[in-house]
Amino acid sequence: MSKPISIRMGGYGPPTTGFSRSLKFIGDKLIAQFGDRIDVKYVWNIMDFGYKAEEILFLVESGILTLGYQSSSYLTDRVPELSFVDMPFLFDSTETARAAMDGALGKRLEQAIEAKCNYRILGWFENGFRHISNKVRTIRTPDDLKGIRIRVLPSKIQARTFELLGATPLILDLTEAIDLIKKGEIDAQENPLTNTVTYGVHNFHHYNTISNHFYISRPIFLHRPTFDAWPEDLKAAMQRLVKEAVAFQRELHIKEEEDAEAALKAKGCEIVELDAEQHKLFADKVQPIYAEARKQIGSELFDLMKR
Repeated sequence: MSKPISIRMGGYGPPTTGFSRSLKFIGDKLIAQFGDRIDVKYVWNIMDFGYKAEEILFLVESGILTLGYQSSSYLTDRVPELSFVDMPFLFDSTETARAAMDGALGKRLEQAIEAKCNYRILGWFENGFRHISNKVRTIRTPDDLKGIRIRVLPSKIQARTFELLGATPLILDLTEAIDLIKKGEIDAQENPLTNTVTYGVHNFHHYNTISNHFYISRPIFLHRPTFDAWPEDLKAAMQRLVKEAVAFQRELHIKEEEDAEAALKAKGCEIVELDAEQHKLFADKVQPIYAEARKQIGSELFDLMKR
């Protein structure tokens, strides 16, 4: 009998997260179909082994892991087109965002990643809309952000967004950010509520603002030489199961956000819901970034959004 094909899937969160559960969803169905033809292993949280969250990119691109996921913002330096989906207030609803990422826009971004990185991109997990948490004060308007030091993802557009809003953005890997939040050395961060609770930030940040300022997706990427060398039936199964896992993860995300909001309230944290007028204040403040982005990445992706 030939040696089983090794499939090592990894992420950067505990096994209870929707992302980890979605990897298990893929693995269980692969095992059910292929049995001892494959050997599936998981590394739920690479940070438990001394890696930074961003190093999931290296671990997959080098073939140490077969499959991983990471917020698209981490690839913007290598793939400038991904900066487009870092734009603030780009999507007005989850449904609009999902349709764009599953449609022509998502396909174009997949092509851009594969042209510059050693990956096969098979789909997009949902990290979802991001909100602001901080230890300083209630935030209802951009003026409330003045002087606040906030951790952002490694994206120039995200950093520029918070500069326009009056804050001081700090580009930090998740590992570094969590450590500095615990030490009280940075004031704020922005994340879906789920991440705020998963990484224990709500133990240090009392104030939360539901700002919906960015919608972030996480590409599901495989080590390209490994995937391309698989037999056709295994490649087809992985492509199909990733699509099923995306739908599974997105439904989990909705429930996770509800549970995270309940956890924040149980902790006694303040949660501010921006009304339409307050939301417009934030959106208006960052409008210059759209003209800047058109100069940097052109109009093609804007046109794809219109479709």
